[in-house]
Amino acid sequence: MVLCIETATTNCSVAIFNGTECIAYKEDSSSGYSHNEQLHVFIQEVCRQAEVELSALSAIAVSKGPGSYTGLRIGVSAAKGLCYALSIPLIAIETLSILAGSSQKKADYIIPMIDARRMEVYSCVLAGGGLVIDGAKAEVLSPTSYSEYLERGTVSFIGNGVQKWQTLCQHKNALFQVGVLPSAKNMGFLSQDLFLKNEFVDLAYFEPYYLKDFQSFK
Repeated sequence: MVLCIETATTNCSVAIFNGTECIAYKEDSSSGYSHNEQLHVFIQEVCRQAEVELSALSAIAVSKGPGSYTGLRIGVSAAKGLCYALSIPLIAIETLSILAGSSQKKADYIIPMIDARRMEVYSCVLAGGGLVIDGAKAEVLSPTSYSEYLERGTVSFIGNGVQKWQTLCQHKNALFQVGVLPSAKNMGFLSQDLFLKNEFVDLAYFEPYYLKDFQSFK
């Protein structure tokens, strides 16, 4: 039984999985970054929905980034606090892999994109089967971005960074899934795989994967 927390974007999302079966989830992407107010309420609600006590959890999985500095900090802090209190392990999952799990289009490659302001996105490249073949990076978009993959086969671009990419990309092999956000309900298979492999992170030293330094915009 694993509690999954995803707060890397405006979507505040929580789910409980029994193995790979999602037995309860709650999310809200409509009210901006209100994670600080919503997250612990959502955790209580999914526990009630699933009729599961926190003490029954085997682990907690959290989206580790890249994404919003504030959102990641809130999600990771909550996950670490619960793991300490319950004496259970913490699983950290890359946000872009979670986002890729939402793809509804078959393609040779999947490129999840999270908006990183202006013409920049956080992205990575996965083979159609889900294997990461080019890790997460901050990419300043240009008309030639991802051309090596577009020339090889079909590419499904997914995420809230796709809309601005559409204005630059006219390639026939490009498929677009606009506005999709990473969700805890897509963390089940990833968290179960890491749990069975005993791939946990150190509670004392684990920090979110911000990818870029925090910037304050006034």
